[in-house]
Amino acid sequence: MRVSFDDIQSAAKLLQGKVPRTPSLSSPVLSKLTGADITLKLENLQVTGSFKPRGAYVKLVSLTQDEKKAGVIAASAGNHAQGVAYHAKNLGLAATIYMPEGTPFTKVGRTEALGATVVLSGEGLSEARDAALGQCAAQGQTFIHPYDDEKIIAGQGTVGLELLSDVPDLDALVVPIGGGGLMAGIAVAAKAMKPDIEIFGVEAALYPSMSEALSKKAPGSSVDKTGGQTIAEGIAVKVPGTLTRPIIAEHVSEIFLAGEVALEQATQTYLELQRLVSEGAGAASLAAVLANRDRFEGRKVGLVVSGGNIDSRLLSTILMRGLIREGRLVRIRIEISDAPGVLSKVSGLIGECGGNIVEVFHQRLFYDVPVKQAGVEVVLETMNANHVNEIIEKLEQAGFPVQQLVGTSQT
Repeated sequence: MRVSFDDIQSAAKLLQGKVPRTPSLSSPVLSKLTGADITLKLENLQVTGSFKPRGAYVKLVSLTQDEKKAGVIAASAGNHAQGVAYHAKNLGLAATIYMPEGTPFTKVGRTEALGATVVLSGEGLSEARDAALGQCAAQGQTFIHPYDDEKIIAGQGTVGLELLSDVPDLDALVVPIGGGGLMAGIAVAAKAMKPDIEIFGVEAALYPSMSEALSKKAPGSSVDKTGGQTIAEGIAVKVPGTLTRPIIAEHVSEIFLAGEVALEQATQTYLELQRLVSEGAGAASLAAVLANRDRFEGRKVGLVVSGGNIDSRLLSTILMRGLIREGRLVRIRIEISDAPGVLSKVSGLIGECGGNIVEVFHQRLFYDVPVKQAGVEVVLETMNANHVNEIIEKLEQAGFPVQQLVGTSQT
């Protein structure tokens, strides 16, 4: 069975009043940054913070009365879990969600708060799915697949239907790919509404499962080893969908791979420039455009921000790492004489240059320096890499040798 545009239009009617119609936002700041005319489809503002409730509702209402009575089981890294849990609660269905053991606490807590029973099982999504399927076989419950289901694909396709209805003159779409449900649904809708639109996918480089499947490579045969820790856990899928694969093969021009640093930088860019909270998977489309500016320059491009469910601790770490990468937070080691007033002079020189001292570590015993000298490690807030160099030059001109320990590294 293939998903049709009629299926997506029917799904859109079912979803009226059940999920919000998220905005399609023109972004002048990202347009200036990328050289493309950027429109964002803000699924991070969806009812559970991602696009997943769309497909979940369409699937759940299609169940028979006996299936509804038996309850449902799903396997998810978090967003599909919340989508199923949200609508299952509203429909009066019992829901059990299997999640990988490393799932962020934010997603576990939110899923439980929606009334579902959460079972942590396995290292990754594949292991959690296997455990969920075993439970379904043992107890006769219905498994709600996160992407490889016609109803799910049709529901997710309403994202594309809304986006092209809002901005019909888009030249290109860039959409994150995990198992491919969102990409497949959007592709069907977009090509039906505008046949000449070009569609691009983007996967986490650690999980290039769809691009490998389409190129008929064995899983894990790409340069980056398949699997591992990624900030884009929402698209960390080792086995792509069977139903989604031919749709993507037919409609998608190219699939980009986004590395971890690119995903971090895109997440940071959304927050700092657009004031938009995105999870790693949600930032993947922007990461792809930033890494391939020549492909999109001058074009009118729609980016799907697929989710915003990011753990606050992870987000804070991404932001701090971004400051370090850009030279706005740096750690330097300064050699000084172990005498009264010298440390004050050093701090004065840094202040004259406009540097802000965050932390100071003053050591006399543990550095390889003469006994009458001391080593001082200083963490500084600065404007950029040039500002760091200015501070270091000022200190060295005053007779204080300086070694930069952390900061301004370009990856």
